[in-house]
Order: sequence, then C-alpha cells, then structure tokens
Amino acid sequence: MAFAKVPDGITTKDEYDTVLGKLKFHDGLPDDATVQKVYDNLDRSRAMHAFLDLIPAASMEAMRSGFAAVGCDACHKACLYGSLMDSKSLWLTGNTDTVYVGAMLNLQKDGPVIIDVPPGAGPGLVNDAFFRYVGDMGKPGPDKGSGGKYLVLPPGYDEEVPSGFYVMRSPSYTNWVLLRGFLKDGRPDAAAKLWRDGLKIYPFSTKSSPPKMEFIDMSGKEMNTIHSNDFGFFKEVNDVIQREPIDFLDPELRGNLSAIGIRKGQAFQPDQRMKALLEEGVALGNATARALCFAPRSEDVRTYGKESEWTTPFVGGDYQWLVEKGVGGRNLDARTRFFYLATGNTPAMILKMVGVGSQYVLANRDEKHQYLDGGKCYSLTLPPNVPVKDFWSLVVYDAQHRSMLQTPQLAPGRNSVRHPDMKSNSDGSITLWFAPKAPVGKETNWIQTTEGKTWFVCLRLYGPLDAWFNQTWRPSEIREEVEDRKRKGPP
Repeated sequence: MAFAKVPDGITTKDEYDTVLGKLKFHDGLPDDATVQKVYDNLDRSRAMHAFLDLIPAASMEAMRSGFAAVGCDACHKACLYGSLMDSKSLWLTGNTDTVYVGAMLNLQKDGPVIIDVPPGAGPGLVNDAFFRYVGDMGKPGPDKGSGGKYLVLPPGYDEEVPSGFYVMRSPSYTNWVLLRGFLKDGRPDAAAKLWRDGLKIYPFSTKSSPPKMEFIDMSGKEMNTIHSNDFGFFKEVNDVIQREPIDFLDPELRGNLSAIGIRKGQAFQPDQRMKALLEEGVALGNATARALCFAPRSEDVRTYGKESEWTTPFVGGDYQWLVEKGVGGRNLDARTRFFYLATGNTPAMILKMVGVGSQYVLANRDEKHQYLDGGKCYSLTLPPNVPVKDFWSLVVYDAQHRSMLQTPQLAPGRNSVRHPDMKSNSDGSITLWFAPKAPVGKETNWIQTTEGKTWFVCLRLYGPLDAWFNQTWRPSEIREEVEDRKRKGPP
C-alpha cells in the first residue's frame, strides 16, 4: 500500500536548540522538560505583553490613585498647580510652563458629569481609563477658547441627551480631565484665578445645586502619578479590570490578562510559580519599553532623519497609533513608547493646527549619539524666530522616572515667556546650557543636571507656526562641551 508523502515542513524534529535550551520530542510529542519550558515561556511572554499593552491602563490607574491620595477623590475636587508644577511632583513629562488643573471623574458613581469651562482656557482634554481620547476642550476644543459646558456620558448611556452641551461619550467609568492655562507676563496668577473663579465640574444630577469646587494646590508638593515597573503593575491593572465595564477592553486584551490570572469578578492570587514568571515578564516588558523610548529602532521615530537625535512622541502622526488609517493595523510599539513617557492623548498634539494646539520633540542623546550624562556640560541652540504664536519651552527629565529631573533648581526648564532674562546670541538665536554647575556667564540660560543621572529633554511649541511643520526651522543637536567651551561659550 502506498502512503502519501509527508513534507518535512509539516513535521516536528526530535530536537531543537532554542533560547529556552534544548527542546525534545518523540515522534512529535514533547517530553516533560520541554512541556515545562514552553509553558513557563508562554506565561512569561503573556506577562511581558500584558505590561507592554496595558501601560495606558496602569498609568491612568496611577493617576487616579495619585489624585485620590492628595484628596482629589471626587469630580468637584481638582488638583491645581497655581504656582506651576515642579520636580516634587512625579508626573510623566509634566511641564513647568502652563497652569495645570485636573480632576478625576467617576461616571459609575455620578452618572453624566458637567464640565463648565471658562472663556480663555488653554488646551484641555478628557481621556478614558485606557488613556484613549474622549474629547478636547478650551482652545483646541469645540468652544475654541470661548468657554462652554461639556457633558461627559458614561458607558452604555441610552437616555435622552440634554441639549445645550458639547457632548462626550466615554467607554469607561474613570476619566481624567486636564486643562492648561497660559502664563500672562510670565506669571501663572491670571490662569490660576481663571480656574478658581470659572471652572466648575459636577454631576448632572446636581445641576440645580452643584457642590462647590474645591481646589487643592499641588505646587511645591509631593505627588506620585507614575505606574509601577514591578509586580505592582499587575495589581494596578487588576484594579482597573475590576472597576471598569467588561467591554472596556477588547476580548483579546482581556484574554491575555485572564491567562495570567487577571479576570473581572475573580481574585488575583497568583501562586509562587506564576508570581515569579510575572516578575520576569514585567522585567522584560520594562526593558523593552525602555529600549523603545531611549534606543528606538524605527526610523519613523526620527523627526529630522536618522542622523538626528530629535524624535517624536507620536510615531506615525496618529493619536490612535493606526498605520495608514488602520490598513497596517495599530503600531503597538509606538503606543507603548508614548505612554511609557507621557500622559494626555489628543489629536491636538499631532494634527497640523497652525497657531493652535502644541507640538513636541524629544532628545536623549547628543550629536555623537551618546546618552546624555548629568555630570557633563552640553549646549543646545534654538535658531532665531522660534515659530510659535504663544511660546516655546524646554524641560529636562530624569530617564529613570520620566518626570522632571530633581535638582536644587526645582523647575528644570526654560521658556520664552517665563524667562525673559535669557541671553540671545548676536544672530538672535538662544543657546541653552546643561551642566551640574552653570558655565561662567551663562547662568540665565542654564538648566541644572546631576552627576550620575541620565536625562532627556522635551521641546514644546505652543501655537506652532508653518516653519515648524515644514521644518524650515529646527533646533540644533545637543552638543557636549569640553572644558574650554565651558569657559568661553559657543563660537
């Protein structure tokens, strides 16, 4: 009897040499050691992917927890940085240049919530519990800076929608509201007053007698809003899964979490073996996220080409990280990179909106492609006529926790309205200096760093103009300065 020929490509060899070691089979059946290795690898891999995929959820949970820890535990209780944010607050790439006010919404408890935004508000947004975009407010929003009332509806809301509101629908119960006010004459007072006097957030059910707004001023105070990079990450994600509606995440993300023991309605209690694999998985995920952030391999990250170290936080120019409007799926590496470094998701940060919104570029290496060393001296030059309608700013961040670098200089940055004493070069350009001690004669343009700490910068343009988008204006690369340059300054 003639049997069909079996192609080698559909069979399993007796042995394979892999990163897991030798895998052995008898006529296609794995031996006990191989079974153990591949299941450990499967669980470890699922843990790593859970970390990479769920950073947005864990980050929002850390934000919610951080707000609650300082007393902002209801929608009418807002965190206000009335004298600006400084390095005492652990926020992913927060800035020292706009007056933040933020609040957390609990739509499960409160139902629809009204956000009454006063005229003159800068950029504002609402993000859901996965840091997905829900809507804009203020200058880039539908009120265009004229003020207005917004109504945020909870998941599954099917009642008649009241008129007279800009309506937002959220797929989650937890939502983050963040608004920014601009400085006036280099000072935050007017923006802080705008928020205190004009911003109102309250449940729609209390519209006839809303609770009085409470503003907790966090300027100069300690606050942590950054997710864990260890086993605690999975606890944060589990808290999110237990709180939010079941369809808040798609079935594939939920399925991966369920496989490692995180499932809605069930206790998260990994045994000793699984906990050890989860800890390995989060270590691998954290290492991968750091490579994506600080050693990216994608050329799409580069703002000015492969020879430049300036990179964009929004790879692909899409706030949903869709490749070619979804034809290429979702760029998961780009999403991971963004949310490991930053918070706040809105198309206003990406779209070409000349004179409106904001644009950002990052750099964590010098012109010779070396990581920035807090013990060395560097310079960066901004050419004349920075293309902004409002202002520009540059802030220095700690590569470890991705929030402001902590030095005696509590506000580690410079901007064009807060620091009018910065000295310009003869051609109108401005050179900024980075070092543990100010180079002689450069004190007004100096941002302090710390020996033994790595750092990176974010350059922000508020109200970016055409020269930014067509790249006829661009910042210099960051340059390490030798001792004689520290004394003399740039040629």
